[in-house]
Amino acid sequence: MDSHEFDAVKQKLGGVSRRDFLKYCSVVAVGLGLPLSAGTRIAEAIVNPRRPPVIWLSFQECTGCVESLLRANHPTIESLILDMISLDYSETLSAASGHQVEAAKEQSIRENKGKFILVVDGAIPTRDNGIYCKIAGKTALSILQETAPHAAAIIAMGSCASWGGVAAAAPNPTEAKGIPELLAGKAVVTIPGCPPSPYNLLSTILHFLTYQKLPQLDTAGRPLFAYSRLIHENCERRPHFDAGRFATQFGDDLHRKGACLYKLGCKGPETHANCPSILFGDAGAGAWPVGTGHPCFGCAEKGVGFSAPLHTLATIKDFTPPTFFSEAFPDKHSLPAGIKSFAAGTAGIAVGASGAALLTNLGRKKDGGTDPSAAKGADRQKEE
Repeated sequence: MDSHEFDAVKQKLGGVSRRDFLKYCSVVAVGLGLPLSAGTRIAEAIVNPRRPPVIWLSFQECTGCVESLLRANHPTIESLILDMISLDYSETLSAASGHQVEAAKEQSIRENKGKFILVVDGAIPTRDNGIYCKIAGKTALSILQETAPHAAAIIAMGSCASWGGVAAAAPNPTEAKGIPELLAGKAVVTIPGCPPSPYNLLSTILHFLTYQKLPQLDTAGRPLFAYSRLIHENCERRPHFDAGRFATQFGDDLHRKGACLYKLGCKGPETHANCPSILFGDAGAGAWPVGTGHPCFGCAEKGVGFSAPLHTLATIKDFTPPTFFSEAFPDKHSLPAGIKSFAAGTAGIAVGASGAALLTNLGRKKDGGTDPSAAKGADRQKEE
């Protein structure tokens, strides 16, 4: 991307400098597990004037996944749908309704066969031919079967769409199922969580736009950049677990001091997600369940969330401490100034997943480096 190409989109990106923009895209590339050289391709995908069509279907859901997306700050929802993608259909966000919005969906499918991104939130009931969820006179099952074959990529947003979630909790009277189970043989990206971080979705879409293929997935269809590690491995309370400091009651002394919540039923030791790194709501440090003092209940893990009782002890998958982990009481800092201004603009779609975590963790100083005065202070303590 040369300077002339960048000047054409500079205002759209909130006035960030070309240098900071390319540096940011390189950091995001690393966060997605890509080489530094991929930053240029990500930058080109972000500023591409052609907006990819997106169809968003909602079935047995609570609208929490859409609400999560509405609360994204980089980009904001209006920047996303006006500047970056063409949201051709969404029951929650479309301006039209009734016959008009259904006609818009059919037109988009017809004109963009093999080109549009299909996002689905909510499970699909299969009992009695799916009559327990209907939209515009059609069952959710038939709508999925009519739409999915024509999509370039399919993303199951949230635990309900990924594997049934709360809709499939016992006794599951409607026989609700997740999207991958109903589209056997098709590649479906699953982004579980109740709700999941919107940046895991946005980063997945960005990867597809950049490379025209899906990011690397695990056996459950989850992007490895977001779900490769257990919450327990990256939890700020992990040092307390290793030291044997456990809260046993809500509000007890150790609970107030930030001790491990394992004995209160935390499911972090058996749940794969990047919640401790990405946090929620762009609200700063502690903005995730464990950070607020409540045990993780495993909403992102099939067979744990909505299956295991809330306060039963989790199965420990790895007793060995990681090579490094967060401090017991981490000092959170904001993003570097140049990056922060860009993140407020439309191209901040890629800040999600581990890219955002990387930026936050590296942001010890505004220039991204370590604080020399802090290092000297540590040296002085050692000498004393």
